[in-house]
Amino acid sequence: MNDTPGWAPPGSSPSDEPDHGAQQQDEPADQPAPEQPTWGRQWARRQPPPGRWTASGRGPTPPPVPAPTPAGGWGTSRRQPPAPRPGVIPLRPLAVSEILDGAVAIMRAHWRTVLGISLIVSIVTQGLITAATGLWFNDARGNESNVLDDPDATVGQALRAVGAALGDSGVTLLLGVLGTIVTTALLTVVTARAVLGRSVSTKEAWSGARPHLLQLFGLLLLIPTIAVGVIAAGMTPGLLLAFAGVHSEGAALASLGGFAAAGVAAWLWVRFSLAPPALMLEKQGIIKALRRSFKLVRGAWGRVFGIQLLAVILVFIVGAIVEIPTSLIAMVIGGDNAMDWLSGESVSVSWTFLVVVGVGGVLSSTITFPLSAGVTALLYMDQRIRREALDRELARAAGMPGGPPEGHGKDQPTVASTPGN
Repeated sequence: MNDTPGWAPPGSSPSDEPDHGAQQQDEPADQPAPEQPTWGRQWARRQPPPGRWTASGRGPTPPPVPAPTPAGGWGTSRRQPPAPRPGVIPLRPLAVSEILDGAVAIMRAHWRTVLGISLIVSIVTQGLITAATGLWFNDARGNESNVLDDPDATVGQALRAVGAALGDSGVTLLLGVLGTIVTTALLTVVTARAVLGRSVSTKEAWSGARPHLLQLFGLLLLIPTIAVGVIAAGMTPGLLLAFAGVHSEGAALASLGGFAAAGVAAWLWVRFSLAPPALMLEKQGIIKALRRSFKLVRGAWGRVFGIQLLAVILVFIVGAIVEIPTSLIAMVIGGDNAMDWLSGESVSVSWTFLVVVGVGGVLSSTITFPLSAGVTALLYMDQRIRREALDRELARAAGMPGGPPEGHGKDQPTVASTPGN
């Protein structure tokens, strides 16, 4: 009878098992002990070598717990290799400081091409602003100020004066924004080559942008048109109410609608802010470029808005520093009229004053346009790296061995056009 507890191997029965704990019947007393069973030899082989037992002597020392990796997982403590950096930025998701530093690095590395393009665009845009100010708004500012300062002015006169004042600043802002969009599109080619560590001339940048100029101008006209249309739609109910005779309520409703519509227009502007680089690098049409920008900014509106706002503040500070010398010269030339004109009073200024101010604007725009353009282009690439693993495509295009590991992008579609190709 076998009373050995435990699991029996498959195919055997308990009656076939020998009793290793007692002497079998009819076995001689001087017979040597039977051979150690198989399970005993296996148990012996599994024991750790001397020195690996715990202090209590009850079992082997457990293996050490692996240390967490820098990426947040568990495994070996080996550090991950750094991301490849063939050009001005590392090929991985970028921090805010790296986007700003990359925009400055592009200006330093390719200053002839970058400053040449921005200088041409600045001369055109600032020349238009100076001409519009001297021919149109210089004489009309006095009438606008007089109407707004008159307490007996009617609502219609006040609305026309406000519209004229907004037209003054609006045209200036529109020309500046259009210059920024054009410079962004042209310098996107330079930025894409700089990311890959390659140089590009002004002729090559122009050759890359020339086939898409018509689509580019359509895009840079469509985006402000959408913003103006949204604001106009928000103000229309109040204006209709004011023209119907309910002046105070209509003016209040128009103001509230204008503020609300301005917020919607700003939201759309940020969603469409990556459309110029999408049009230039992916060879997209106007509508497809707007959709691509809308998709890339989705879920990251706050981050994109914050970076763009930080770039605007940086551009404002740099522009103010550059324009200080020319502003002092302009005030010396213009005298008291210059101070009154800058404060918005009803005075006229000479063309010499306007030209000096325009020169300061050209110098300021020549430096600030590349900063804004570089931030927008790098922000576009950063969003594609985060969503579509563009860093792997850029690493292959730059000839880097291997490339970054998988996992940066979510959808990881096929890249339509790799920048720099």
